[in-house]
Amino acid sequence: MSLLDYKSARPWAKAIRAAVINGKMPPWFADPKHGQFSNDARLSAMQIETIKAWVDGGAPAGDAREMPAPPVFAEGWRMGKPDMVIDIGEDFKITQGQDAYEHFTVATNFTEGKWIRAAEILPGNRQVVHHVHVILVQDAAAMAPSSLEAMPELSKFLIHEGKLSRIRMDAPVVNDACAAGAPKLPNLTGFQEGALASFLPGRPPDIFPAGTAKWIPPGAKLEFVIHYANTPGERQTDRTSVGLYLAPGPPEQVLRRMDLRNFFMRIPANEPNQEVKRCLTFEKDTLLLSFTPHMHYRGKDMTYELIRPNGKREILLAVPRYDFNWQLVYRLMQPARVEKGSTLIVTAHFDNSPNNAANPDPGKVIRWGDKTEEEMMTSWIEYLEVKPAPPAEAARR
Repeated sequence: MSLLDYKSARPWAKAIRAAVINGKMPPWFADPKHGQFSNDARLSAMQIETIKAWVDGGAPAGDAREMPAPPVFAEGWRMGKPDMVIDIGEDFKITQGQDAYEHFTVATNFTEGKWIRAAEILPGNRQVVHHVHVILVQDAAAMAPSSLEAMPELSKFLIHEGKLSRIRMDAPVVNDACAAGAPKLPNLTGFQEGALASFLPGRPPDIFPAGTAKWIPPGAKLEFVIHYANTPGERQTDRTSVGLYLAPGPPEQVLRRMDLRNFFMRIPANEPNQEVKRCLTFEKDTLLLSFTPHMHYRGKDMTYELIRPNGKREILLAVPRYDFNWQLVYRLMQPARVEKGSTLIVTAHFDNSPNNAANPDPGKVIRWGDKTEEEMMTSWIEYLEVKPAPPAEAARR
């Protein structure tokens, strides 16, 4: 629905009141008991009371002279016109009647490297583009780290169905990758390097924190990994693009992203609360900036707990009610400084029962897979490497 003018918004007044009072809108799912976030979207008590009083008073029109000008979007770009735009290189005809993951590798043609302060992915056809990752490819042999095909060590555990992949039903099961003695399977320890930018339902553009930027070297290529959803009707085409916003110069620190996954999860049929864990022990001092939990329809909750070398435990983020329709980024108000030797425990729960209204089929055993009807247990975490202290400062310590 449009909220650009009074005439468009007025019919929705009671629905707006209800959504605001029960906390459905604006969407925000972080537990307020843990952490503070710079992009916290919740309304204040005063704002909620203002909306309530307006609706209870008949939702009258305000003074037209005080109406702000409507926002202007530059050809669909939420952040304004980019400094440069790179698209997938073709008007791609989407396979009709099935989900598909497609890969498009395109040249940047940069003769000089670029520091970027932000990136925004613009779907060419929003009806069929479910999500997109844009990955930096620095040589012809490199492949997208967010793609199963980029992880050859996983190949013997995979089944390929057209343009989609999933973990075999008979693959080893490791729901608790943090357990002592957990089997040594691919990608259950460490992390994979994350994408340059991502587009998901409800996710805002990638705006990097002040003083940070990402580097695109000369001659680099970009790989678009696009999930096209199964959409009935006429055959569709798409030409998705990414807009790059240049930094004024080299940053104070280089922004990076780590991806944590548990590919060997298994959710039994009709299971209402399957727990899945993934851990990371830090090999150097690190600053954590943001978290993006990612699951599918059966995703229930996700918690990020840090255990420091001295044994102190701290919950950095808890999302007690995950919503697949709003895959939000949670940006810490202050970066979390993590000492070498600390362990991050990511714990997720999945509801594969009939009580989950979004569940496509509670009678199925579920493993990791590309389809939205299957599942994933993923975290995208932005971070900075802590710079070594100057010699004089180190001596004082």
